[in-house]
Amino acid sequence: MNATDRTPADLLRSALAADPARPLVTFYDDATGERVELSVATFANWVAKTANYLQGDLAAAPGDRLALLLPAHWQTAVWLVACSSVGVVAEVGGDPAAADLVVSGPDTLEAARACSGERVALALRPLGGRFPQPPAGFADYAVEVPGQGDRFAPFVPVDPGAVALAVDGEELTGTDIGERAAADAAAAGMPGAPRVLSGLPYDTWQGLSYGLYAPLATGGSVVLCRHLERLEADGTTAREADEKITHRAPLPAS
Repeated sequence: MNATDRTPADLLRSALAADPARPLVTFYDDATGERVELSVATFANWVAKTANYLQGDLAAAPGDRLALLLPAHWQTAVWLVACSSVGVVAEVGGDPAAADLVVSGPDTLEAARACSGERVALALRPLGGRFPQPPAGFADYAVEVPGQGDRFAPFVPVDPGAVALAVDGEELTGTDIGERAAADAAAAGMPGAPRVLSGLPYDTWQGLSYGLYAPLATGGSVVLCRHLERLEADGTTAREADEKITHRAPLPAS
């Protein structure tokens, strides 16, 4: 974390400048067997495309509220940093009826219909695949985003002191996110440039910190596991060895 880094978007830019080829997010879905690994450069490319889509096609502006109805997933991580890049407030599990726009996974489409603004749906299929049949009333993220630009510049400079994230009843600014994530890493005893394994959901700050922000703030990477509880103990141990894990998040609450 450089002295000038204040927001998650700043942290990503520094990571890209330092070592674009290193892994940043490795995602497992233990219900489907999916594994995908994104380098810093690949993750940053997805963020740029998503931020361009958010700012351009969806006409989102700083201060707008986006209800983010997605599980812990690599595409959710992309959306979180894209929102930070534009200045949009990412409301994790937020109320679609009160939001300016909504981004939903396949399991929350009915709830997401309460949003009167733009609606985007993610199929959450392997390799970012699209819906076999696009859900009515939603734009399919996998259709809309690939053609977006690979570089992003905000129309309006993002204020690092503005609210950037709402999760579990708490609101944090862009600066808060970076500082708190770095403090979390230190308090948890993470080594330098940690390789963190997390099976925590993204519906709390703890889950977001272990599963994205703390590794990003410390020059590390995350192995993000959805449905980790489906692995036997020896399977988890094997994954830690295979992925060269240096720090493990607390187990999800049962």
